[in-house]
Amino acid sequence: PELKTDKEVVLTVVSHNGLLLQYAPHELKADREVVLAAVSKKGSALKYASRELSADREVVLTAINNNIKALKYASPELKADREVVLTAVNNDIKALYYASPELKADKEVVLAAVSKKGSTLQYASPELRAEREVVLTALSNFGRALQCTPELQSDREVFLTGFNNDIKKLNNATPEFRI
Repeated sequence: PELKTDKEVVLTVVSHNGLLLQYAPHELKADREVVLAAVSKKGSALKYASRELSADREVVLTAINNNIKALKYASPELKADREVVLTAVNNDIKALYYASPELKADKEVVLAAVSKKGSTLQYASPELRAEREVVLTALSNFGRALQCTPELQSDREVFLTGFNNDIKKLNNATPEFRI
């Protein structure tokens, strides 16, 4: 028998290097135990998992806890799953980039991301990029987030919050605030 069709051999191999899942036969890419071993070692191995396992909550959560970019390979349903995306955002704010459009418009999810790193405001929905509370939260740790929100650039409090956190962003101010 070929070694790559031997489940025990494949489990051993992917437990050391999850990306080697790509060379496993389809039936082992659909084997939950094999895929969990792979994504536990290398989250981005989710890319090689079967469609069914890319939609398995436990498999995806294991993968994103190992590597946030694994969210990219999750099923559309899990990219739209609030708990999954909040877990991902709490691990790495860049996860908002891979979230579904619905969750990019979810105020709680976006606030969780921008409170850690204001630059993630760029991935939020246009409506939330114009939402004062969200913008102020983003500006509190990244003044240049003002670039993402032309609608609020002439708002005094928004301007001052951004300015106090990044003097270079003055170049992005509306004309009435330029000195």
